[in-house]
Amino acid sequence: MANENPREIRGLAIAETQGHVARLGSAEYEVKSQSGKGFYHVRFDGVWKCSCPDHIYREIKCKHIWACELSSAIRERVQAQAVTIQAIGTLACVVCGSDAIVKDSLRHNKYGDIQRYLCKSCGKRFSFNLGFERMKARPEVITSAMQLYFTGESLRNVQKFLRLQGVNVSHVAVYKWIAKYVRLMEKYLDQIKPQVGDTWRADEMYLKVKGNPKYLYALLDDQTRFWIAKEVAGDKMSREAVDYASQLFQQGKEVTGKKPLTLITDGLKAYHLAYKREFFSLKAPRTEHLTWQDNGVDNRKMESFNGNTVRSREKTMRSLKKSDTPIIAGMQIFHNYLRPNQGIGNRTPSELAGIEVQGENKWVTLIQNASRHPTVNRKMNHPRT
Repeated sequence: MANENPREIRGLAIAETQGHVARLGSAEYEVKSQSGKGFYHVRFDGVWKCSCPDHIYREIKCKHIWACELSSAIRERVQAQAVTIQAIGTLACVVCGSDAIVKDSLRHNKYGDIQRYLCKSCGKRFSFNLGFERMKARPEVITSAMQLYFTGESLRNVQKFLRLQGVNVSHVAVYKWIAKYVRLMEKYLDQIKPQVGDTWRADEMYLKVKGNPKYLYALLDDQTRFWIAKEVAGDKMSREAVDYASQLFQQGKEVTGKKPLTLITDGLKAYHLAYKREFFSLKAPRTEHLTWQDNGVDNRKMESFNGNTVRSREKTMRSLKKSDTPIIAGMQIFHNYLRPNQGIGNRTPSELAGIEVQGENKWVTLIQNASRHPTVNRKMNHPRT
């Protein structure tokens, strides 16, 4: 005990006390003072710096820096307990369940060839197509179409690409593929809880639905860039806007199983009223609401999300066709689980949130797992437009 650093011991106590360390950015923290009357600002810029007198005047590693380092280590240990969504590669007979199967022949149709198998145990011939049963097109064709669409191509451009590959389908068929499999994956992924950070960002974005002006409310985790929740609203200035923002925060609590310690938004009044309704508490830990305009918080993460994830896709479509379109849910799945983000080291937000999707074709992995596992819908009371 004599060799232990007392500042490290006090820093560990601070780190393990919920609500005392608030993460503002990838290397920026606020640590509550022991008196409880203020915060110290801690930042890592090659070296750790703290605004407390102990660090400034003595130039030593204070307990607040220790708390930030230990808090980061605790967070990494939690994220190490990852959920792995494995690729399904084991084939078994659909009749007797035997794994004594061999490739038998190819089934030819106008959309391509589908492999058939023979079971040596019972003699049954079948095609293994988990998640894609009764689909005329091969899984590789369907998932290629979805990948192209969510990277920014229009339905008709996807149709032209598939024709070059010898697959003759209409753009309507491509949309039906997207709608079917987005809803299937959404129900499955709703059951998996992401390990997100303690700082969340909320913002609204103007878009058109069937030519009418609407707003897409989005809730994003600052640390992992995980898109936590979404709501399509009629406006952002009326009383109904508070209901939509509240619904957004309710979804966030249900998806993650917790509330943030720091909520960053713009100055929209509906966010503050919804924050009071859903997050405010007199008991610790308390959620702090910051507006990026008034508090000098960097908002580039949210601007990048709006432009690269939503606007690039919506601009190609020119307008969404309905408020409950599966396209927005597809954007969310693509952003969280399939699109590597340069801002977080070319990893997906789900990887940082403790959810790893394996397999060469992650679309196929998600669709097959969603088809194999039973799903339960979340019961949410959505306000009407």
